[in-house]
Amino acid sequence: MTALTSPTVPGPAPAGPAAPRRELHTGWTVRAVAGPVPAHLADRLRALVPATVPGVVHTDLLAAGLVPDPYLDDNEHVLAWIGRCDWEYRTTFEWAPDGHERHDLVADGLDTVATVTLNGHVLAETANQHRTYRLPVDGLLRPGTNELVVRFSSPLAYAAAQNLAMGYRPHTNPHPFNAIRKMACSFGWDWGLETATSGIWRPLALEAWSGARLATVRPVATVVDPGTAVPADQPVPGRLAVHVDVERSPGHDRPDGPQHADLHVAVHVDGLVTTARVPAGETSTVVDVDLPVVRRWWPRGYGEQPLYEVAVELLATPGAAGATEPSDGSAPPSDASPAHEARPAVGPLDVRRHRVGFRTVRLDMLPDEHDGEPGTSFVIVVNERPVFVRGANWIPDDAFPHRVTRERYAARITQAEQANVNLLRVWGGGIYEADDFYDLCDERGILTWQDFLFACSTYAEEEPLRGEVEAEVRDNVVRLAPHPSLVLWNGNNENLWGFHDWDWQLRLQGRTWGLGYYTELLPALLAELDPGRPYTPGSPWSGTLDLHPNLDAHGSVHVWDAWNRKGYEVYRDHVARFVAEFGWQGPPTWSTLRDALSDDPLTPESPGMLVHQKAAQGNDKLTDGLLPHFPLPDDMDDWHWAMSLNQANAMTVGIEHMRSWSPRCAGAVVWQLNDCWPVTSWAAVDGAGRAKPTLSALRHAYRDRLVTVQPRRPDGGAPLPGGASALAVVVVNDSPDPWSGTLVQRRVRYDGTVLAEAGTAVGLAPRETRTLLLPDDVASAASTPDELVVATLGDERGLWFFAEPRDSALVDDGLDVAVREVASGVEVPLPVPGSIRGPAPDAGPGVGHRYEVTVTARTLVRDVTLLVDKVHPGATVDDQLVTLLPGERATFTVSVPAALGPEAPLSLTARRVLRTANQLVAGPSAQPVAR
Repeated sequence: MTALTSPTVPGPAPAGPAAPRRELHTGWTVRAVAGPVPAHLADRLRALVPATVPGVVHTDLLAAGLVPDPYLDDNEHVLAWIGRCDWEYRTTFEWAPDGHERHDLVADGLDTVATVTLNGHVLAETANQHRTYRLPVDGLLRPGTNELVVRFSSPLAYAAAQNLAMGYRPHTNPHPFNAIRKMACSFGWDWGLETATSGIWRPLALEAWSGARLATVRPVATVVDPGTAVPADQPVPGRLAVHVDVERSPGHDRPDGPQHADLHVAVHVDGLVTTARVPAGETSTVVDVDLPVVRRWWPRGYGEQPLYEVAVELLATPGAAGATEPSDGSAPPSDASPAHEARPAVGPLDVRRHRVGFRTVRLDMLPDEHDGEPGTSFVIVVNERPVFVRGANWIPDDAFPHRVTRERYAARITQAEQANVNLLRVWGGGIYEADDFYDLCDERGILTWQDFLFACSTYAEEEPLRGEVEAEVRDNVVRLAPHPSLVLWNGNNENLWGFHDWDWQLRLQGRTWGLGYYTELLPALLAELDPGRPYTPGSPWSGTLDLHPNLDAHGSVHVWDAWNRKGYEVYRDHVARFVAEFGWQGPPTWSTLRDALSDDPLTPESPGMLVHQKAAQGNDKLTDGLLPHFPLPDDMDDWHWAMSLNQANAMTVGIEHMRSWSPRCAGAVVWQLNDCWPVTSWAAVDGAGRAKPTLSALRHAYRDRLVTVQPRRPDGGAPLPGGASALAVVVVNDSPDPWSGTLVQRRVRYDGTVLAEAGTAVGLAPRETRTLLLPDDVASAASTPDELVVATLGDERGLWFFAEPRDSALVDDGLDVAVREVASGVEVPLPVPGSIRGPAPDAGPGVGHRYEVTVTARTLVRDVTLLVDKVHPGATVDDQLVTLLPGERATFTVSVPAALGPEAPLSLTARRVLRTANQLVAGPSAQPVAR
């Protein structure tokens, strides 16, 4: 590598002719060529079926009307044969000589075991869904019509064969998904259906170039450390290092061309141009740019997210920099993802564009001590500011990820913002998401934690898997590293934990299992390609292999004993440094269930419901987790509401507990934000894109300022499991501003009578947490079934109930309700749905109607919620889960794509729509009074 950099000077930004990149997305067909095709489809599937690229077999057959939707009823199992067949995609395209020296077929995603042929010549045999393949086709293209064929072998057969060839390794699935580099959850998961499909799932194009091209471009943006005293909005000096690798054409007919001579790289950023030379015979350089002032990129809630356009030109001569751009000093056009513009050797040979944000990031895993116990912190620090992570885990938003559009990513990330989430963890059993996902996180200030794609399994470290892993990691680190939102690489999901606790060691019998990837290969590749970003070998991770990987006192933990065995109160037994996974199941919204299932009657145990419940003993765990809090309903509507509410309550308990221990605990990442199909799962947003009540629970528990009542020892420490405890008010100010006022603490009867009261003046600095023990007369109930603690500071309050709802004196006739239409013919937010019936439409704001539903409590009413999708499948509501004391009122805004007409008051206040926790305890009663 040579870095010969010229001074930075003001200059124009590059532009130029359209790239000679031709997408080959038309004229495709698909047919079955081997495997257990059902007899009634054999003739049709051995003929040519129209196909879509990007796409996969399942969606092509669905579009052709040959198979039912795999998301509905039991169709998943009906279509299991697809993954056991071989498939052939075929198209033709016209080509004429264009004067370029080189032509490459570029496949951004082949899923998965493919043989690619052009005009009868084999170009490549591939076995990795997560790689990009660049295949030279010079000498194989012919003037006129060319035939391109991609034949896919059965991924199930390939995985089974590789498993036998490499030796059995434990995995958490009936299929050996660990033997193939394919989206693991496509083989099924405890929330996902089995869709082991095949297809050209990302773009496929023909690229032409001459002389040389930009092979990889890695812009690394950082700032000169200004310290913590500098305000977030104050500009600071910035540094940009652009690492460039070039590929030179052999170019035998041009001995004096750029392939045999010096090349030059020009970097344009913020109106400045810096150039560097790549001497003849060399293929890499680094262009360093010092910027006198830049605005720093911040996570949401900490500052703004300025993004800088960076354009990189490859030049035959340094004077060609920006030659085709008007000299007005303007920035390059904004582009949502890195653009690749190969050109003939006139002006720039090649151009790439990226967007970067200037910031620093590190992970502090430092020795600490709490309650006399030594531990290890886990704190993400951005621009020298520790960030309390209010996070959610992200899985593929569709079982067929090619259907996820930019609009759908935007809708999900908007829902994350609505939930006050500031980090999304991209889980290791899915995919490296499309550029749009990370671009939107950059723009919105949502931090991303990226797992490498190893999950809940052991992996061979021998060839051919090792070579595939290295190539895959190189591709994706280079692609994702420019994003400022990406703050952490993680080696795997639960594999270190599994090695310790899931009986893997005995079954491995000394075989490799992936440790070398997590502790050697991945760190080495990151040291080469992205050395400035933190890395952890796995999640959970205690900071060293000498400790068990899942310890509350050390690093990151996954808390699953609550859901699996003990109930959600157990969250309070875990005072962890950072919780990277915890969750509770609930059903999808009612409309999503009814769209997906034709069960009649629909019950928790009806056939379709069980197909759409993938967790082991899932319904039993739902019941066991409900009974300490509510009686088990015998009505499906009530069952659905009870399980939805219990999921929301579990997340509230967990998050408020974890936040109450800040800064000892530095993050909570719920499992999970989203779903890939309609299923009972841990998601806050169901597979149709509809928000479950849990999303509102996240919004409340993750708000910047939180007042919560928590059990503590009399000295303020964490109570021991089963031990006696006091009650404390914990005030959390995770905002950039001070917070002060009088903290009012009351013990109140359900009828509103104040039984005891105290007031304390408090003042919190930004990002401070304060714990105050409650006075004895407030903390002790005289009558537990009908008393609670209310702690209020300003507009925020926390509640503590002395008894569970099932043991409380709740009544079901405590609401007055008023409904009025407040707007018609206005833009209303329409949900961008998942793909229950074919590809999701790119929905945005639409014309509709708004209604206000105002509820007034006559007694204590817990968790008032409007399940508005029961009124209209496209309806949304601005809030849910509101608890009211006597005399209090709340107004909900309901947005509906179509007018509800004169029946609006009745439809919006029907018992199955207007729900409360009281209803589950007191049983059916008179309808609320609607006006």
